[in-house]
Amino acid sequence: MEKRELVIIGAGPAGLSAAIYGRRAGLDVLLLEKGVPGGQINITEEIENWPGVEHATGPELAAMFRSHAEKFKTEFRDVDVSAVEVRDGTKVVLTNKGEIEAEAVIIATGAYFRRLGCEGEAEHIGQGVSYCAVCDGAFFEDEEIAVVGGGNTAVEEGEYLTTFASKVYIIHRRDEFRADRAAVERALSNPKIVPVWNTVVEKIEGDGMVENLVLKNIKTGEVSNLPVAGVFMFVGQSPHDEPVRGLVEAAKGGWIKTNDEMETSVEGIFAAGDVRDKGLRQVVTAASDGAIAAMSASAYINEQVHLRSVLLDPEHVTALFYSSIDREQVKLSDEVEAMARDAGKKVALVDGYKNARMVEKLGLPSLPAMVELASGKTVKMAPVADASAAGTFLK
Repeated sequence: MEKRELVIIGAGPAGLSAAIYGRRAGLDVLLLEKGVPGGQINITEEIENWPGVEHATGPELAAMFRSHAEKFKTEFRDVDVSAVEVRDGTKVVLTNKGEIEAEAVIIATGAYFRRLGCEGEAEHIGQGVSYCAVCDGAFFEDEEIAVVGGGNTAVEEGEYLTTFASKVYIIHRRDEFRADRAAVERALSNPKIVPVWNTVVEKIEGDGMVENLVLKNIKTGEVSNLPVAGVFMFVGQSPHDEPVRGLVEAAKGGWIKTNDEMETSVEGIFAAGDVRDKGLRQVVTAASDGAIAAMSASAYINEQVHLRSVLLDPEHVTALFYSSIDREQVKLSDEVEAMARDAGKKVALVDGYKNARMVEKLGLPSLPAMVELASGKTVKMAPVADASAAGTFLK
């Protein structure tokens, strides 16, 4: 089986940023992607909120990201990833071209906007059809636009879009919004917002850019036209969590939960970008996630390599696990080290605070504790309250 240090799944802004930072940290990086690198920004016509680049198309920015990752000799591979498995603590990525064992995995598979599915929607994506108000709202200065949806996202983003547009129609198939009362009250009190109740979009028309929506009232059956310069779809978004679905802890809807270091609930598996459970999904936040995930993965890999060489690979080793944030335990570690040196013995000192997962893996009930290992298997362990107890363990 092929073995790699860091495998990144997904080549959007999060995955490409992770690749750049991973390679700069000296890791062997393999980036797996199905299709064109860049992710959802490839369907964005214009990007004006990436710091340092006043204007670029989505594909242009994606090409810059890929070029940057290639500069650091990231290996790209076009494959379908079906799953990530953990086998006896080993992470294995399953693809249509074979299995890959990885020291660490970053899930950067992104998310997708649920489409309305009406005629003309696909043809006008990036040409007046949008799924992101923050991304594209500024392009509709003083224009009349529409929002489709009735939940919190649709109502809140509709209100946000009034910052730019002269009028915002919120089209909803029911006779009242499903959003929170406060959000609804704010929206309905905004003179720029016009609700269109009991209505669905049948067709999106326009020669190039969006020019008109064909609407249908689901109660009366009446068909009408609504001339607009753009339409924002907020009928839901879902994560591409398929490779780790059921493996890592997730929030409602499948969004992957992580801590601030981008660690998931499974050791050695990290998540970055839009697939995460987070508040803002933008290119800049995805890139930030990717950088953090790569550095966290680097620290994890280095820790695992070190711990294997110190604890698991030797035929016999005695180790003291202590907490580096406890002054008395740090003092004890110095005493035990001196004691072992005087006795002609060697004791591996392991910071159990920083290596909490190894403490958990070995089943140490508390710190400080000593453990004797033989080829990675625990022979004996015991808590040690002082140097005397440590000396007894060493005999």
